[in-house]
Amino acid sequence: MIGVSVLGYGNIGSGVAQILRENADCIKKSAGEDVTVLHVCDLREFPGDPCEAILTHDASEAIHDPAVQIVVETMGGVHPAYEFVKDALTSGRHVATSNKELVAACGTELIALAKEKHVNFFFEASVGGGIPIIRPLTSSIVSDHVRRIEGILNGTTNYMLFRMQESSLSFEAALKEAQDLGFAERNPAADIEGADACRKIAILCSLAFGQPLAYTRVPTEGITGVTPEDFVYAEKMGCTVKLLATGRQTEDGVSVRVAPVLLPLSHPLAGIRGVTNAVLVEGDMCGTLTFTGAGAGKLPTASAVCADIVEAVRHPQTTVIRGWEGEELPLADAGEETHSFFVRLADIVEMSAFAEYAEQVFAGVIEGEAACVTAPLTEEAFAALCKEAPVISYLRVA
Repeated sequence: MIGVSVLGYGNIGSGVAQILRENADCIKKSAGEDVTVLHVCDLREFPGDPCEAILTHDASEAIHDPAVQIVVETMGGVHPAYEFVKDALTSGRHVATSNKELVAACGTELIALAKEKHVNFFFEASVGGGIPIIRPLTSSIVSDHVRRIEGILNGTTNYMLFRMQESSLSFEAALKEAQDLGFAERNPAADIEGADACRKIAILCSLAFGQPLAYTRVPTEGITGVTPEDFVYAEKMGCTVKLLATGRQTEDGVSVRVAPVLLPLSHPLAGIRGVTNAVLVEGDMCGTLTFTGAGAGKLPTASAVCADIVEAVRHPQTTVIRGWEGEELPLADAGEETHSFFVRLADIVEMSAFAEYAEQVFAGVIEGEAACVTAPLTEEAFAALCKEAPVISYLRVA
């Protein structure tokens, strides 16, 4: 029998316990052994819950019970999750986590520690919820040089943009609807300002390119400036607006960014609707692969954690995840990156600053303003042009 302790009995932690309990036969068949939750650790009480009898408030008890071989961390945040996970790995126990903040901030150290102790630090659920993307990057695409990885990595913002397009909702109305439906937190800053997607693309780039990328180095913009009017122009251009997280290899280093973009409807990620997430991986041999599924939610995310538990049971003394190591990824100069830009201006007269670079001009689409799509410009050159004209808003064009 394999003993499991779950640290953090919220949405995901309770989902892990539920799956291990209700799908015990399926998990035994996959893992080759019975897998049982022996401890649930949380500061709260859960009267009447199926795990009430195994609840503890002492993380050390849950981690160091000799019958426990696998520790699941679903607490969220960096501290004290980092200290508990480090303790578990140091004591020779496998760890499976859904905590993207922890992986993005401390993954390099924890992966190295797991390797040193001949155990595993698994984090499939930290990116894309129930979408299997970490394991394919570390086991299925290992013969390729990954050239590009990009994704819709935040279900809250994807739902909001979808509703702004579908029903012409304002940003504020779309956010309220997402909160009312439970898709957005009461404090939605991490989602709408791009921080959640930033951490996830940092993890994916670290895996895809084999070296650590600190999420603090990723240029990040959220969707707070996107308006229903942007979708009016997008429709005329055969595009939609998506919050896209991208990392790609260039001659000057890895180009990485999180930002809302105009995405052609022909793009594989343009049709991703609602709270769904999707990740596109381009390898030099496998070509382009797209992974799509539930990016969040109790059971889809918990299912990914349980898959990590099964993988740990199958490899009791072998570190199987490749992870990343070495120096920080060299990044291309963000200011020298080149894009076409969609720009909205106060009126057609103000277009003069962009006249030399405008490849497509829109006048009269929305009363009182004009817009254009520029030829490819560097970020620095575009920023300089914006200082010469009253720009209402802008979007990069994918």
